[in-house]
Amino acid sequence: MPASALPAVEITLTLALAAWMITGFTRLPGRWLRWKMFCRANFSITTLTGTKDGHTEPVNVYQHLSPGSFILGPPQLQAILSHLIRTGRYDRIDGHGRLLNADGERTIEVRDSRVVL
Repeated sequence: MPASALPAVEITLTLALAAWMITGFTRLPGRWLRWKMFCRANFSITTLTGTKDGHTEPVNVYQHLSPGSFILGPPQLQAILSHLIRTGRYDRIDGHGRLLNADGERTIEVRDSRVVL
């Protein structure tokens, strides 16, 4: 390859790579999580209250995730709630919040320790 063609090839490849990277941030449904890496992730933000023997206290489900984890979809949330009820820490857990994913934002409720979308 001639030396004069090498810069043209480098520029073409750089522009193609930049265009490919930019398209990763566009044209996905919804308002949230447009980057392709997150297009299948579900994030839930909830405010929960646990009841044990008539006393209530806030429940932080994120303390039951492994360190560094922050993705908490409805199945994972339900698993944590079931564990907290099964181990006897709470008699009942209730709350509300939002579920964020590539399709947008939805409300999420926890009624009698069950996740309801």
